[in-house]
Amino acid sequence: MANKERRVGTVSRGIRCPIIREGDDLAAIVADSVIEATEIEGFELRDRDVVAITESIVARSQGNYATIQNIADDVKAKLGGETVGVMFPILSRNRFAVCLRGIAMGCKKIVLMLSYPSDEVGNELVSLDKIDEAGVNPYSDVLSLERYRELFGENRHEFTGVDYVAYYGDIIRECGTEVEIVFANNPRAILDYTDCILTCDIHTRARTKRILLAAGAKKVCTLDDILNESIDGSGYNDKYGLLGSNKSTEETVKLFPRDGMPVVLDVQKRILDKTGKHVEVMIYGDGAFRDPQGKIWELADPVVSPAFTDGLVGTPNELKLKYLADNDFKDLKGEELREAISKSIREKQDNLVGNMASQGTTPRQLTDLIGSLCDLTSGSGDKGTPVVLVQGYFDNYTN
Repeated sequence: MANKERRVGTVSRGIRCPIIREGDDLAAIVADSVIEATEIEGFELRDRDVVAITESIVARSQGNYATIQNIADDVKAKLGGETVGVMFPILSRNRFAVCLRGIAMGCKKIVLMLSYPSDEVGNELVSLDKIDEAGVNPYSDVLSLERYRELFGENRHEFTGVDYVAYYGDIIRECGTEVEIVFANNPRAILDYTDCILTCDIHTRARTKRILLAAGAKKVCTLDDILNESIDGSGYNDKYGLLGSNKSTEETVKLFPRDGMPVVLDVQKRILDKTGKHVEVMIYGDGAFRDPQGKIWELADPVVSPAFTDGLVGTPNELKLKYLADNDFKDLKGEELREAISKSIREKQDNLVGNMASQGTTPRQLTDLIGSLCDLTSGSGDKGTPVVLVQGYFDNYTN
């Protein structure tokens, strides 16, 4: 009887779980849900399978929530409660609008400085074509709200239909706080208005803070400085603060989960104890990919994965089959070609950086790649699969 070959590579499965509430034993629920799925659906776990847990259920099980009053109290304590520059926020009802409400409650006046033509993750305030037509240089020109409206009028978001300029201004005024809105990309521009600043960018925050302090700002906080410790018993995140938070209700935010390593290690151990299989485990949030139509970069979290087991450290180390077939072995075919390629894979170096046969492979962090796959698998709506099982990710052509 001929040997049976595997004909399937990587498989990504959404795993249905009970609705998670604060105080639930999340590691037990995740491990049991994965094992039950294998039994009910008729597949087997293998060593180096990846169990990925969405960050929201980790934070929910931890009860990692804060109110807009907690945000207000922390902002007031750290930035003085007078005129505060709020710089470079992303344009998002889910991600920033509730945070802005809390920030506004902690200030007498906000100078809201928006980057243009889009925010950091690609949400447009105005198209590049309109910028070009107006003869505006976004790298140097500072626009008042009046000048912005005069040049570009009202611009509603392509997907949400929201005019974020008006929306954010209204939120601040509803809190009884005065607001002045300006448009600029040079961080130093805010210093013409105030020297107490909350810069709300995500991936560029360290650079922005450095530039502002060097230019003479008195106080500069980034979003990871706000709620990086508990305020009156609130949730917190000591590493990321408000970064990675989401709207929970009109009055509360769910923070990015903290203390994730004990969770992933617990899940790993439970599955090993019950099945004998050594799986890798990670917590994931946003994937790291960009929408080609809306030009929006998905990654509004500070990282894709805040916690993961050791087997997920590093980047892929892969050869490009297409390159081998078209170059090294272009004169071979059939079984001879298959064996030649298989031999190259088995004998590949541990580090292929600079090797032409690896060009076109994806030199990104494993957690960014797998987290993106998981984010697309679980979705953000009503699929009810907050855990994803990825099998065969570390296989290659020889397995």
